[in-house]
Amino acid sequence: MQSCRTLPSRPLLARLALALVLLAATIAQPARALTLLRDPDIEYALMQLAQPILQQAGLNANRMNVLVIDDRRLNAFVADRDTIFIHSGLLLKMETPQMLQSVIAHEAAHIANGHLVRRPQNMRNARTAAGLGLALAAAAGAVSGNAQAAAGIALGAQGTAQRMFFAHTRAEESSADSAGVAYMVRAGRDPSGAVAVMDIFRGQEALSAARQDPYARTHPMSADRVRVLQRQTAAYAGTLPPGNADLYWFARAKGKLSAFSRDAKWTLGRAGESGFADVGHMRAAIAWHRQSNLKKALAEMDRAIALRPDDPFYHELRGQILMESRQFDAATAAYARAVNTAPDNALVLGSYGRALVAQGQYGKAMGVLQKAVARDGRDARVMRDLAVTYAKTGQGGMASLVTAERYAMMGKLEDAEIHARRASDLLPRGSGGWQRAQDVLSAAKAARK
Repeated sequence: MQSCRTLPSRPLLARLALALVLLAATIAQPARALTLLRDPDIEYALMQLAQPILQQAGLNANRMNVLVIDDRRLNAFVADRDTIFIHSGLLLKMETPQMLQSVIAHEAAHIANGHLVRRPQNMRNARTAAGLGLALAAAAGAVSGNAQAAAGIALGAQGTAQRMFFAHTRAEESSADSAGVAYMVRAGRDPSGAVAVMDIFRGQEALSAARQDPYARTHPMSADRVRVLQRQTAAYAGTLPPGNADLYWFARAKGKLSAFSRDAKWTLGRAGESGFADVGHMRAAIAWHRQSNLKKALAEMDRAIALRPDDPFYHELRGQILMESRQFDAATAAYARAVNTAPDNALVLGSYGRALVAQGQYGKAMGVLQKAVARDGRDARVMRDLAVTYAKTGQGGMASLVTAERYAMMGKLEDAEIHARRASDLLPRGSGGWQRAQDVLSAAKAARK
């Protein structure tokens, strides 16, 4: 599991726009800049839990992502039609898969019910960097309790964030509550998890904004709202028990996240509490790895793999443990097995490419990393490795271009501009790469206005 300062991408301008949220958050609160936790196992598990809900919401699950933000504060939000963001703190706070699925259902309802469309900047998201950047900068500001400052610093739009994004209205919250319950019921999931989530934030409305959890600030709470939700879910409580698959993927996502974020001794004492043997071995492997005990970490991973030999994410984790222990040849072999099982997973491909770079196999790494970026351009580490590969193979212009894009995704637009100008000088004028460099330069210029 890795952290990176990137947010979702499709076209380059969209990637640059999404990076502005991180620039804003970094300036507004340097010690708590938003980062994403990119992990193929956790993201796959979250999508297994989300897919039946998203389908009932009428959303294309193949286009959607549920991504984890590395922040212990409790929040979840949407900033475009394709991504639901959940803070790691909220994920760890969830006690059942129904609670987590209720959060996903509620955020999906905000998308399906058009609550983003009513905000002018969201209608421009597909066309302009500034529109999407403003929405996400405001979302970052909501975490710190100062959406106006975050958005204003990033885009020179002081005062607009509060009006345009900072919080959902009470009417929108009620609408999302009702729709979320309906999605859960139609998907055969117990919607009472939504009430359990609300209980976490009970009494928040009586606190000052500075003391509220970000979720309570961006999702207005009220006693009436809780009572309505209780009535809507009462008939289903206990009648739709979670299936084994939901229990498993919930245990896997939360178990891996907690193993990387909690003390290793704490994890070892609770590794098997999920009831799934392979998840217990996986958690123990992470704990031993964090204690630098490679032998015990690999032994636990081998036990997990023996139970699920074709699981690409266990092979990927084994590769990570070996890679971080500087066992590059063995790591490459583990990552190769993961790729054989999940050949189109961008995060798995990126890990494999990183191992090939560490081995000096730049020609082979090039194709793997290019495929990873083409499928998911959200990982700054992959961009870094691809830039190194271009440089090592004598393609200085492309190395500068990818470096410029990486800095732009991280919100470091001054550095991005320097490398984009270098790429413009080195790449043939009018070529695809040259055009991408102009996109970076345009984004940097727009951010200065």
